Amino acid sequence: MAKPILIFFSILIIACFSKNNSKDFTNSVQKPENLIAILDTIRQKEQTPIRLRDSLMNIYGAESKEAEVYQKQYRKNHAQNIIKIKEILQNYGWPEQKQIGDRGNRTICNVLQHSDLKTREHYIPLMKKAVLDNKLEARFLVRAEDRIATDKGQLQIYGGQMKYYPETKSFNLWPVFDPVNIDKRRAKIGLEPIAIFLKNRFNFEWNLEEQLKRTAAFEKERLKKE
Repeated sequence: MAKPILIFFSILIIACFSKNNSKDFTNSVQKPENLIAILDTIRQKEQTPIRLRDSLMNIYGAESKEAEVYQKQYRKNHAQNIIKIKEILQNYGWPEQKQIGDRGNRTICNVLQHSDLKTREHYIPLMKKAVLDNKLEARFLVRAEDRIATDKGQLQIYGGQMKYYPETKSFNLWPVFDPVNIDKRRAKIGLEPIAIFLKNRFNFEWNLEEQLKRTAAFEKERLKKE
């Protein structure tokens, strides 16, 4: 009987050890300074290859081998980052603004934004609740909703999404709903005018007449497919 008893106590010790480790992890993540550190590491791993990729795109072109090196690194890092973000949201819900700050919120939203359509749609209800609970600014939510709209072949509402068009080898704004009134919609949720946003974020010039034509052409093509 000695061996079964020894095995039993071994299992008991392992179980207790695992339980204690789980508690330690939980307590660690719940501390604001630890969660901030975790999110900051995620942010660096997610954004650094993106910045390097984009700078090389400006030099060598969007389809260059030089840019693809960092695109591959970004994909690898993102696959790890989204797992960590999902764990945080699953275990603790959306963190309090005072716990992670604006940068922490931006990190969570960026990693979700870079995920597949199914993942982004899954977290929209949680993001909406976070906005209602004053844990998240509305600008993060509408950016996510715009991204989902573009993936579904719909007009975006607030103009946060650009797209690379291989036929012209250039980036342009994904067509927007009612371009004339886009700044009114953006102002209601505290966003700067679309021209300022596009210039600062993408160094892209907003041209209302051009975007009116693009929206009209987009809608005409969409109606043909219905």
